Amino acid sequence: MGKTNQPPRREFLKQAASLLGGGAVGGLRVPHVHAADSGPWKLGLVGCGGRGTGAVANVLAPESNKDAVLWAMADLFAPHLEASLKNLSGIFPDRVQVSPERRYIGFEGYRGVIETCDIVLVCTPPRFTAKITLEAVRAKRHVFFEITGAVDVPTVQMILEADELSRKNGTSLLDGHVYRAHLARREAIQRLQDGQIGQIMAIHCDYMRGWYRPLHRKPEWSELEYQIRNWNWFNWLNGGHVGNTLSHNLDSALWALGDQVLPEAAYGMGGRSTHIHPSRGTSYDHESVVYEFPHGLMLYGFIRNADNCFNSNRDIYHGTKGRCSFRAFSPPEITDLKGNVVWRADPALAQKSAYEQEQIELLDSVRTGKPIHRGKILADCAMMCVLGQLAVFTGQRITWKEAVASNFAFLPLGQITWQTEPPVKPGPDGLYPVPVPGVTTLQTPLACLAPLNGPSGKA
Repeated sequence: MGKTNQPPRREFLKQAASLLGGGAVGGLRVPHVHAADSGPWKLGLVGCGGRGTGAVANVLAPESNKDAVLWAMADLFAPHLEASLKNLSGIFPDRVQVSPERRYIGFEGYRGVIETCDIVLVCTPPRFTAKITLEAVRAKRHVFFEITGAVDVPTVQMILEADELSRKNGTSLLDGHVYRAHLARREAIQRLQDGQIGQIMAIHCDYMRGWYRPLHRKPEWSELEYQIRNWNWFNWLNGGHVGNTLSHNLDSALWALGDQVLPEAAYGMGGRSTHIHPSRGTSYDHESVVYEFPHGLMLYGFIRNADNCFNSNRDIYHGTKGRCSFRAFSPPEITDLKGNVVWRADPALAQKSAYEQEQIELLDSVRTGKPIHRGKILADCAMMCVLGQLAVFTGQRITWKEAVASNFAFLPLGQITWQTEPPVKPGPDGLYPVPVPGVTTLQTPLACLAPLNGPSGKA
């Protein structure tokens, strides 16, 4: 992979879908894995889709990470693992050392990766990420996990537990909000925090894009298998598109505010106008969320997933002295209140791969014994996503405290196996039930929404 561009991880492996190996948190033997003189750092990948395959490539590509090898892999589906392995072996023939006995298939395959590796890359659908991450941290492994990392209140709590435990056992815990590793963004955020645009009064975030890859079912798939393979379109697996789509933007906002300020409440609206098809599952195709912060600061977030429409991924910070604008990995710039550019990031700096940079920093933290602890920051962003998604689904203004106290959780609860009944089923027309604002509530939810202690979701 080139080091001067920013390829989306979803596109790295065309042959495989971006999905998971998941499983239950249970007792795990914790063997001694790595010593300073025992050879290269052993990477393990859980979730061998395009996202996971790209993450491994981002670890192995930099010159500074030549002391790492891919040692074990896990996925629910053997063809996905084999396709990922073939692609990575072709690029890094001497660094991919995944022998057949270290290729794990099934819901508990991740446990083999944890047992045999020093560093675990958790690149599963968000529903499964927190549980696997916590299990790996309990085993004293260094962990990189993809966003959003949590889809409801209980999984947010798991990330918080993993954060606390990683601090105690001295392991790194890093999430995939890659903008934080973009060197040009770092300079811009520092300028914001130094007051170059004055006091931030409002933040505009939008992520309007085409459809995620819809997957049409095959006759041999069970309903559960179809939904897991098509996870981008089912809320119980991805948490909804506030987290699945807007998470990077929201994380950047919390970063700009110093990771010290959280929203007090949120309200919003959403629905679907182009997704009237069974393959689109339970997802909305457009959502707008307003977050209310202390002292009058407002964040306005816009999401759309639809083809043949205007696309935009940008963040604009409105301050009392000027504005700062971001467009994905393009050079950010600061203007005065009249629109005159007063600073623009070095284009060469903006072209440096943030995907590789975050993995360079992860491996450096491991080899130097100076761990990165980003679990609490991710948990705050994930909870912000949960808050906004609940506000959209219910049509209500919901406070942060109300969302946390609701203990909201997506069904099904507990361990998932191939015998688990999926929480939503298609109707006679093939369409799935969706949340209805003004009807769906935290107390009387649809089948795809259930609080842990609500009438349809008893623990």
